Amino acid sequence: MRTWEWSWPSQPGADGEDHLRPALFSGGGRWPGLHPHHVPAAAFDSLIVSLLGISLTVLFTLLLVFIIVPAVFGVSFGIRKLYMKTLLKIFAWATLRMERGAKEKNHQLYKPYTNGIIAKDPTSLEEEIKEIRRSGSSKALDNTPEFELSDIFYFCRKGMETIMDDEVTKRFSAEELESWNLLSRTNYNFQYISLRLTVLWGLGVLIRYCLLLPLRIALAFTGISLLVVGTTMVGYLPNGRFKEFLSKHVHLMCYRICVRALTAIITYHDRKNRPRNGGICVANHTSPIDVIILASDGYYAMVGQVHGGLMGVIQRAMVKACPHVWFERSEVKDRHLVARRLTEHVQDKSKLPILIFPEGTCINNTSVMMFKKGSFEIGATVYPVAIKYDPQFGDAFWNSSKYGMVTYLLRMMTSWAIVCSVWYLPPMTRQAEEDAVQFANRVKSAIARQGGLVDLLWDGGLKREKGRGWTQACVPCGRWRWAWEARAGRQGAAEPPGWAGPHSGQTCLRFPRCPRTLSSGPTSLHRVRPAMAMRLRLGRITLTLDLTLRTHPCPGQGTKLL
Repeated sequence: MRTWEWSWPSQPGADGEDHLRPALFSGGGRWPGLHPHHVPAAAFDSLIVSLLGISLTVLFTLLLVFIIVPAVFGVSFGIRKLYMKTLLKIFAWATLRMERGAKEKNHQLYKPYTNGIIAKDPTSLEEEIKEIRRSGSSKALDNTPEFELSDIFYFCRKGMETIMDDEVTKRFSAEELESWNLLSRTNYNFQYISLRLTVLWGLGVLIRYCLLLPLRIALAFTGISLLVVGTTMVGYLPNGRFKEFLSKHVHLMCYRICVRALTAIITYHDRKNRPRNGGICVANHTSPIDVIILASDGYYAMVGQVHGGLMGVIQRAMVKACPHVWFERSEVKDRHLVARRLTEHVQDKSKLPILIFPEGTCINNTSVMMFKKGSFEIGATVYPVAIKYDPQFGDAFWNSSKYGMVTYLLRMMTSWAIVCSVWYLPPMTRQAEEDAVQFANRVKSAIARQGGLVDLLWDGGLKREKGRGWTQACVPCGRWRWAWEARAGRQGAAEPPGWAGPHSGQTCLRFPRCPRTLSSGPTSLHRVRPAMAMRLRLGRITLTLDLTLRTHPCPGQGTKLL
């Protein structure tokens, strides 16, 4: 039996420096030919290299057996679900510990308002006014008039709350959690509670950055490398069933490896409704990883713009093995060219279903915003898909205005996991009396209803627009919409195409879309300067609060965005 013994030498070494030298003994005697304090450096270095090689071999074997091989065959050992259940228990304990610590210190535990940034009581307008009068006056409520001058302050407060906490802009930022998931990025209001909770958070940081992050980077590199190499090799094969078979399984294998690189736990529902050839798959858009989530369970043709760099290398390799639809930068703006190429693709029933995200931008997975009508004008069968993420384990929303792609991927790989559910809805077709806008709204409503999301009529393009905030009124339908100034339509710039001239048989407002259309003639549009106007009717008294509200007809026959 060999044992290690460490000792300090009585004299400095040959190099003039004192250093720690190992002495190796075999049984009771010394290693033959070695001084007890002098072991060759080469032997020690070779031992370190051997241990490192054994560790890497064991790690690669575990990686191959438990991750890569199951990804190839599409099976799971249940390790990720066990990991998720363990995290849920830890989060529950941490939440209870925080509540107990806050109670001991007589502190109120911070909890975000799930319905917005302002706490709102679920009471009616009349009840709130009565409560205000009851607390501010000693008179009997029966003797008070229906309206008091002090009620104006209440109406002003409600108006400011509506402006500050609107239902649109809060969809472009990550939602806060009611309970802490040991990630400081999800809620910045949690403070020090106890030593055990702080130690648990520090342990979680070490696990996520020192253990999970290197493993996930290795898996992502493996998946992307196999995708580029595999699709390139498959691309040299002649067209036929064998090439299609290999291409399908290479794509599925690589996407499943990339899913495991994010520790994604996905639950698919109603797989019998999965998209089929010759159709269009539309889904709500939260993150760029939506593509990986869906492509790990199905075989799709992607639609997108040609990029450079690493993304361009991946695109060129993928198109060799699968008929993806890539557009040049100059072609993306040509709406008719895009529609023609998509129509040619879906008319060939042997080609794969097209995967499209009609919102055109990422929303924080609490709502579904306006669908662009382009993909609904083709006339193909639409396969709706609803994707709902669980933010308790990691926020999948990509705030592109705040984080770049590299930063976003780093945040994903340092989260606990990505947990989501995917619902395949029954296929839908455009009815005879429907136009493209109505068909898009019907599909959007079905996705929002299945995923438990809020159905909004607003355009997701508001995320990128910073306008002055004009209000537009469509006279034929009588509905008011809040719009933002388009960049191409600012003062002194040319009008955007499609805004001027009569809108016969088309949607009367392009941005945002009006649910009704015109039969003939131009659209009469009034522009309203930013103002606040409220009208309240209490019995016989009508109160109107109008602050510098001025309207005048828009010149010209067509609609103009100012």
